[in-house]
Amino acid sequence: MLDRAKKVLRTEAEAILALIDRVDGGFERACDIILACKGRVVVTGMGKSGLIGKKIAATLASTGTPALFLHPAEGIHGDLGMVTRGDTIIAISNSGETEEIVKLLPVFKRLSVPIIALTGGMASTLAKSSDVVIDVGVKEEACPMGLAPTASTTATLAMGDAIAITILDKRGFKEEDFACFHPGGSLGRKLLLKVEDLMHAGDAVPKVRESAGMREALLEITSKKLGMTAVVGADGRLVGVITDGDLRRYLEKSVDLFDRTAGELASRNPKSIGKDALAAEAVAVMERYSITTLVVPDDENRPVGVLHLHDLLKAGVV
Repeated sequence: MLDRAKKVLRTEAEAILALIDRVDGGFERACDIILACKGRVVVTGMGKSGLIGKKIAATLASTGTPALFLHPAEGIHGDLGMVTRGDTIIAISNSGETEEIVKLLPVFKRLSVPIIALTGGMASTLAKSSDVVIDVGVKEEACPMGLAPTASTTATLAMGDAIAITILDKRGFKEEDFACFHPGGSLGRKLLLKVEDLMHAGDAVPKVRESAGMREALLEITSKKLGMTAVVGADGRLVGVITDGDLRRYLEKSVDLFDRTAGELASRNPKSIGKDALAAEAVAVMERYSITTLVVPDDENRPVGVLHLHDLLKAGVV
């Protein structure tokens, strides 16, 4: 069993490596056609080729190229209506003679949409009808009978990835763009969520005047449940914070808390962050200074929010 598994992997690896020498002017023309496409890239393929086509369409779509998959059997029974002038076709068929694909070709021609073929049949009907042909043929399948599509589908998938990533690079597609198409993923959360989206704002912000007694400050810390309170001056501007940790340290020093004002015990120049900063930046600040809360001041240094580490954990940013 181990020998067979190793032979399968070796066969498929060799099939991919053989593609490298086929990345030539035809590959470049295919990428140029896709980059110039004003509509969608419509990927089509039957059977196992169709499964690979779905993955290629999904990869293109998630990397900035509008794309969809057209099932060829459904296409010849009405779904061809999803193909319009201005689209580009990527047709996948190992033999190049897949009946359902061949039946679609005249319609593609009438619509004057460019056709990019991924095929092993370089003299096939599909190849002859296409504007660009990329050879994804393999010397042998990993299947010992040479029947189950294995190395051929792997090679086609790899070539599809090569096309998608080349186009991504040419478009100047960045992490931020990727995040826009993946708002539910961890990268999306890190690159799209801002401090303002997660911070406690309005009446939820713990805040006392610096002239307030510590009894009032303790009640504010307890009621707002963030383990701290901002301390502001008479003008509402931030002058410091008092945290649970500060209280413990003062108690260890036998400081009589209730004889002091919030201003006297506040830690000055607290760490803060702007509301428009990425939530991931807030995580970095918290990690750097080993703290769990950040005050969010406005342009006049008035506290308008507080961000807690728990908020970042709940949002999946951490």
